[in-house]
Amino acid sequence: MVDSSLGAADAANLSPTAPRRVGVLGGTFDPVHIGHLRSALEVAELLGFDELRLTPNARPPHRDMPQVTAQDRLAMVEKAVQGVTPLTVDARELLRDKPSYTIDTLESMRAELCAHDPLFLLLGWDAFCGLPSWHRWEELLQHCHILVLQRPDADSEPPDALRNLLAARCISDPAALKGPSGQIAFVWQTPLSVSATQIRQLLASGKSVRFLVPDAVLAYIDAHGLYRAPN
Repeated sequence: MVDSSLGAADAANLSPTAPRRVGVLGGTFDPVHIGHLRSALEVAELLGFDELRLTPNARPPHRDMPQVTAQDRLAMVEKAVQGVTPLTVDARELLRDKPSYTIDTLESMRAELCAHDPLFLLLGWDAFCGLPSWHRWEELLQHCHILVLQRPDADSEPPDALRNLLAARCISDPAALKGPSGQIAFVWQTPLSVSATQIRQLLASGKSVRFLVPDAVLAYIDAHGLYRAPN
């Protein structure tokens, strides 16, 4: 109970702050493209995120090493989200001298947030199905909710290791996720038909990737000669 002797302003200061809704989208971003950005923005608007952090991987454990340096990939993501609220860039994985384990990232982010702030990890369907191979994957939901970005044409089944988890933790409406962590929801999207692999191949063959990446990212690629085949 608030002391009746306190003024209205003092009483308001004692009230807990509204939860800050933070999303996390990791990836190599080699390079970042409109598919990443449009998907991220749609989810952020759908769920009312205060911030959605694009988090470039340094040394992804389950993928080949990125083709360009961490500094270049970070610079491109920074240029891509400049002025696009609520998208931001989180570079903490690039500062680690070890593989980019998502559980480490979530633990460090959770330690910086208020206990009641919801944290959302965005994963594509393929990445979600691969969770049982991730480092300490069973602990992820202790720190966040998981949002699975699934295409309407996805028809593969999750592995057995995830079936019980989905039965216990999945809810049908992502807007109904409660609390700071612990649940899974699916967000149906029709993604743009663009991939980083496609963009790298086009650039290597001397073709244009305009309108597949933001103009600022294309300017950076051109200025630094990234992904181009050697003369």
